[in-house]
Amino acid sequence: MSGITERIKKVVEDYKDITVGIFGSHSAKETGISAKSFGLKTVVIVQRGRDRLYTEFNRHLYDEVIILDSFKELLNEEIQEKLLELNTIFIPNRSFAVYVGYDRIEREFAVPVYGNRFMLRAEERNFEKGQYYLLKKAGLRFPVEFEKPEDIDRLVVVKVQQAKNPLERAFFYASSPEDYYAQAEELIRQGIITEDGLKKARIEEYVLGARFNANFHSYALKDVFGSFDFVGFSDRRQVNLQGFLNLPARDQLKINVPVKNEEIGHYGITMRESKQQMVYECAEKFIRTCSQEYPPGIIGLFGLQGAMAYDDDRLEFFIFDVSPRVPGDPAIGPTSPEMRNLKLKHGINIEDPLDLSMMEIIKAKELGRLEEIVT
Repeated sequence: MSGITERIKKVVEDYKDITVGIFGSHSAKETGISAKSFGLKTVVIVQRGRDRLYTEFNRHLYDEVIILDSFKELLNEEIQEKLLELNTIFIPNRSFAVYVGYDRIEREFAVPVYGNRFMLRAEERNFEKGQYYLLKKAGLRFPVEFEKPEDIDRLVVVKVQQAKNPLERAFFYASSPEDYYAQAEELIRQGIITEDGLKKARIEEYVLGARFNANFHSYALKDVFGSFDFVGFSDRRQVNLQGFLNLPARDQLKINVPVKNEEIGHYGITMRESKQQMVYECAEKFIRTCSQEYPPGIIGLFGLQGAMAYDDDRLEFFIFDVSPRVPGDPAIGPTSPEMRNLKLKHGINIEDPLDLSMMEIIKAKELGRLEEIVT
């Protein structure tokens, strides 16, 4: 156990009540709604200039608002002291990981984090113990990777970091080395990606299948709630890809601009019940592997994003991407039939996946076991 986790486990021993800490981006509204619905106090950290969604339009969701000039100021001593005075347990999301940074979250952020802060960096594709390492260890299916463009012998998707947006990637598709280099050169010329970003890109086969983001909640208090719960399926709506797909094929060919897979929203979907078991089993294997590779394992919400596709004549769940934190998809709660299922299982009203996080935080406080759910 790291030094910071030892200190944090001692910190929560003295918590008389709990304030849920929320990073003002990505899933801040979802988290605020769930926390307030469960009677918990909230504090939101927002960055000046992008704060009105929280400070004006949804101010009722937050008991305390801390406005910073830069998200990185969250690590300032006076800000952390304020959060500790409020008895804060922080809910990590993707924006928190990107804007504050893995190293500083792991070493300098002295506020208790619900879940495993050390797993946040596992989302990175180029990290040696990142998501592909974990998927391989778990024995799960993921697309074949091509080491270099010259190896391309089928349709591939190239996942490159956008030049101007640290949260998004600029995917493009290629069917040959020549196609790859032509598209890459055009994207660099337009300033959408950089040469350095291209060097770090992942080239993987394009899996022809129906896409499903499978979302789960893994519990720290497994003796109380069980190992994990499935919360629902969803898919992404992307700019400007969605606009292309809305056009007839003959008209798509008339448009000579790069397709961007920038996430702009989500929608809920369902899967045939006879195929769901394999997705549950994927989550089971992934949770088991995370416990071995990143003790205490994955705690809280996470997503396995992929597609159901045929490998020869056998249907498999191919995983494209892992989100080892709140997926940030407000469509799941209203569209997922699992909410009614979970209400029956736990005997309380469950309307959103983040309700499960609040449920576990409250139960851990009641049982005097807060140190088991935080790092």
